Amino acid sequence: MTRNIHVAGVGMIPFTKPGTSANYDEMGAQAINLALADAGIDYALVQQAYAGYVYGDSTCGQAALYRVGMTGIPVVNVNNNCATGSTALFLAHQAVKSGLVDCALAFGFEQMQPGALKSNWDDRPRAMANFSRIANELVPDAPEAGAIRMFSGAGRAHMQKYGTRLETFAKIRAKASQHAARNPLAIFRTVLTPADVLASPSLWDGVLTRLMACPPTCGAAAAIVVSEAFARRHGLRTDVAIAGQALTTDGPAVFQNPDMIDLVGFGMTQSAARAVYEQAGIGPEDIDVIELHDCFAQNELITYEGLGLCDKGEGEKLVEAGDNTYGGKWVVNPSGGLLSKGHPLGATGLAQCYELVHQLRGSAGERQVPDARLALQHNLGLGGACVVTAYKRTA
Repeated sequence: MTRNIHVAGVGMIPFTKPGTSANYDEMGAQAINLALADAGIDYALVQQAYAGYVYGDSTCGQAALYRVGMTGIPVVNVNNNCATGSTALFLAHQAVKSGLVDCALAFGFEQMQPGALKSNWDDRPRAMANFSRIANELVPDAPEAGAIRMFSGAGRAHMQKYGTRLETFAKIRAKASQHAARNPLAIFRTVLTPADVLASPSLWDGVLTRLMACPPTCGAAAAIVVSEAFARRHGLRTDVAIAGQALTTDGPAVFQNPDMIDLVGFGMTQSAARAVYEQAGIGPEDIDVIELHDCFAQNELITYEGLGLCDKGEGEKLVEAGDNTYGGKWVVNPSGGLLSKGHPLGATGLAQCYELVHQLRGSAGERQVPDARLALQHNLGLGGACVVTAYKRTA
């Protein structure tokens, strides 16, 4: 269990709006081929594969992978809501770390439809039923249900409890656009000002504007995870290693002592981050660059506190100090994040991995964080799942 595990290759295709992408199997195959080419290995060397997607039929992972090759390896299809991509990565890392295999593939894709996320089933209990019930009780005045009620309700709770201003969330969204302008794979690359964000249509007066929420997006990404011994045998790069990783789910307090901030995963984030810091022997102050789950600008600020970048209630101070962008303590979401890069659910976690691997390699181009040596990834799914991963540069 002490084996060094490396990300030998990553691949990602540009994210697009629903209705403009290729089909999911083609997108998935493209991302896989890019990751294989980046690693410099043939698909025949891959021993297991984990496919992440939320909206699709059974064995969609095989449909995508069969376009690359048919070698008879195990393929596991993964659905963990918006944390699906990083859950596939977690399983690939676990398989290699345990010694079960030496080379595993994690890939994710999503061919999404326009509009808010919704269930495809109306004849059975919904997985989010208890979360929705509590959110309805805590924020009955929210204008919309689903993710908007959940995350904007958490944002309003933070505003009420700590005095956080709507303008602070607008600054986070504007920062995302500034970062995405440097990322050719991001879907929204127009630079916005905080005033632009505040002037966008209101989804909840004084709480949320449209530009503070990420849109549905299509895309795919992939990663090749290998043992150090395998990398040495095949001449693969070993300059990026996984230093720690944790997958957490909700604790009983979410339902027993309901609070909007915890309802959207604060506790899961905190638990996963602490476990990863302990595994890696680091603290948040050691991190250089972060990709976190900014499905809403409000959640980015809440996640600063969950990851321990600052104390509870101090997120606004972090933003005002510029400690979430170039020149500050951390560069958060240099890719543009979900808000500007896009959020194809099954691909998101692996797209975060793609960004951080390039940051640690020093190959991120105009968005490169100077001398990045330690990176942190946070990917969240309501219902719930949270994956936090630490990466380190080893060369």
